[in-house]
Amino acid sequence: MLAHPDTDDPERLLGAARCALAEWSVDDHYLDGEAEAAHPELLGQRLAIAHSVIDQAHLPHRYAPQLERVVTSDPVMVALRSSLAYLGAYATTTQVRRLRHELAIMFVAYNQEAVWHTTGQTPPVWEFLMHRHENSFVPCMVLTDVVGGYELSQAEFADPRVRRVFTMAGSATVIVNDLYSMAKEDETDFSVPRVIAAEEGCSLREAVERTVQIHDELMHTVEAEATALALTGSPTLRRFLHGVWNWLGGSREWHATSARYRVPT
Repeated sequence: MLAHPDTDDPERLLGAARCALAEWSVDDHYLDGEAEAAHPELLGQRLAIAHSVIDQAHLPHRYAPQLERVVTSDPVMVALRSSLAYLGAYATTTQVRRLRHELAIMFVAYNQEAVWHTTGQTPPVWEFLMHRHENSFVPCMVLTDVVGGYELSQAEFADPRVRRVFTMAGSATVIVNDLYSMAKEDETDFSVPRVIAAEEGCSLREAVERTVQIHDELMHTVEAEATALALTGSPTLRRFLHGVWNWLGGSREWHATSARYRVPT
């Protein structure tokens, strides 16, 4: 509700919430080990099968039941399938396809993180920031127009200038998540402050300050370029960019107030 103040339709809000829960469950079950033991060596295989749900695989009759048994026995894959089906009642096929595309990008980033864990790498800052471009809140934010009850044209959505603003906003808000979640996450978890501290040999406090500077640089760019696009684009693009800005503010407020990030001192 904080992220989508332009609607009071509980079903559309529930649709976005179901998608977010399914997306985050992939991380919690397959990668982070929050919900079950993580097996990074199996991640590529699990994600490939999960992707067959996002972009439905059509196997020959003899083999299709075997895939279906695997999918229906995995709660994460069931959640992905049901959330996309629920969303289909409110989104156009183009809007659902956008979400499928963003999830595929996120899966690529999850595989990248699995490589770091299995090989014992600590990624350089530039690579981790690239990772944050691909593993961000963009799959949640891409539902901005769906929840608002309208559709941004494909021409404007695919415009590289719009894509730049949209993905930079996604990177900025997941950096906020990195900052707020540091206190509750394991020291082996990757985040922008931790990879900065490792690369530059500075204290974690200094790395946090540098992370804030990176966030602010991204947000100032988003604000300036989104303003220019809003002045030259269609009224629908203006509404979409305003919705993205609302999403960023709602996410920031949630991080600041949620019990998830309140840990005993």
